[in-house]
Amino acid sequence: MKHFVVKKTWSNGVRVGALEVGNITATGGVVIETPALLISTRKGLPHFTPPDLLPSLPSPDSHFLQLSPLHFLEGLSPTTISKIGGLHKLIGLPDYAIAAVPRDSIHSIPESKSASKLGPTFETPCGRLLVKPKDYVQMISCMRPNIWATLADEVPAWVSDKRNRTSVDRTLRWLDDCLALNPAQGCKAIGSIFGAIVGGSNLDERKRCAEEVAKRNVAGYWIGGFGLGEAIDERSSLLRAIVDVLPDEKPRMICGLELPEEILQGIAAGIDLFDSTYIYSLTLGGFALTFSLDKNGNQDNFQKNKMGSDSTKINLRATVYRKDMSPIIKNCTCHTCQNYTKAYINHLFNVHEMLAQTLLEIHNTHHYLMFFRVIREAIQEGRFENYRQTFIESRREHYDRGVVCEVEGTRWLDKIVQFVLKCIGFGVN
Repeated sequence: MKHFVVKKTWSNGVRVGALEVGNITATGGVVIETPALLISTRKGLPHFTPPDLLPSLPSPDSHFLQLSPLHFLEGLSPTTISKIGGLHKLIGLPDYAIAAVPRDSIHSIPESKSASKLGPTFETPCGRLLVKPKDYVQMISCMRPNIWATLADEVPAWVSDKRNRTSVDRTLRWLDDCLALNPAQGCKAIGSIFGAIVGGSNLDERKRCAEEVAKRNVAGYWIGGFGLGEAIDERSSLLRAIVDVLPDEKPRMICGLELPEEILQGIAAGIDLFDSTYIYSLTLGGFALTFSLDKNGNQDNFQKNKMGSDSTKINLRATVYRKDMSPIIKNCTCHTCQNYTKAYINHLFNVHEMLAQTLLEIHNTHHYLMFFRVIREAIQEGRFENYRQTFIESRREHYDRGVVCEVEGTRWLDKIVQFVLKCIGFGVN
């Protein structure tokens, strides 16, 4: 990471900035406007989108990739990656920034029960693995990402206060170990370090961890432990306890906030970088994002869902789309909507063609990146809070209307059933 600058901050802590990340080319770098979405990857590449279609995504918004070093515990060894020249040369994307984070909510899930003072434990496709700071830093040094987060002992929301204290103590110890193992600044440095902050649902432990990490010589902060069972109502106070003690001049990355409402909640607390495993989950399930990108946050023009989903997305596996010759979203500029129809994608799902996931991931990634653009514009113009409230209230009103329609539909269905039963001789009292 070369430089991070906060362009504008409002009194409530909401801010926009720019993160400049160097690449392996001789000159230049990647400048990412924040708040920003990091593209979730498997071994450095998106799960379904091939490299030749990456340029079709919004640029430079899509030029920030996130991966877990634990992905490479199967396949190529870190030593082989080092001989190739690092991850950028391995995947052939020298102009993209890469952030390495141990936790991956898809393939590398933290397992708090098996963690020890030696290191955290993860459930991976290779089985349950204990990762020690020395081994982790060695992997990082071979892969050479632009940014990497230190190890964290993440725990679910329901653990005891004692376990939370242990989690914070271990995370701070591993942070110091990673800092000690990191080569000196200069040509041998292995990227910018983001110190991990944990503490579960304990407000005091969250604050203590943030205060201690802020004392260390790190380039930014990675906030972990969210999305592990905490109530959405308590999340704002937890985030505020963390952010209030962190310096403003350093970026903040978080894992576990994925839904549109959760993204808005994180941005309201002053978070700069978010992961995108939500896109993978949607794509795998056959869902396409369709919520409105209205600059005021109004959701009155939601597409009418035909299969009872939650009004943010549609299920393209549903048979109702097999003859639908319209794009996913009429005015969407993504590669998928410009060239393919719902009927074609539905057909691809029916015949089990992987192209279905590819086209769907392109659309979902494009849509979420544009969502972040709309948010940044709202912050710049000083109307983020209005945008957030309108977005959430419109969603709630839409849900309420949907519930009323379902109830009314059920009543009419009951009347029809009663009428049919009477006609065939089965009277209903």
